[in-house]
Amino acid sequence: MHKTLYIGADHAGYELKEALKRLITEKAEWVVEDLSPDFKAGDDYPLIARKLALRVAQTPNSRGVLACGSGIGMVMAANRIKGARAFDAYDAKSVELARNDNDANIVTFSGWRQKSGETKKLLDLFLKTKASTATRHKRRIKQLG
Repeated sequence: MHKTLYIGADHAGYELKEALKRLITEKAEWVVEDLSPDFKAGDDYPLIARKLALRVAQTPNSRGVLACGSGIGMVMAANRIKGARAFDAYDAKSVELARNDNDANIVTFSGWRQKSGETKKLLDLFLKTKASTATRHKRRIKQLG
């Protein structure tokens, strides 16, 4: 079964996004849709994050990957959309907890701080980690809105 993975970045995360896109494209179970295919100097991360978060929120079983300078702005912008649960991935434990406990559907990375080798491992973990079916986790996710 193919699942949709939306990917996007601003100018500061563009290079990292391109490296991650190559990794994702190799995974047959994901169909990749790049929402920022062209480099645009001075573009605005909130617009890209909003576009991706809306797509993820409206597409069942999809996920999203965002990259900007720090990763932080993308998280803030994406989480304004109902149904989007974005987090900034900084290590394996943060990815496991975000996916398992919070059913995070969007991961963000920093084009300034993170290298493609490091983020490829985190992205792979994000894609393969399943959300918990525990009642407490489902209840808390529902409370997020």
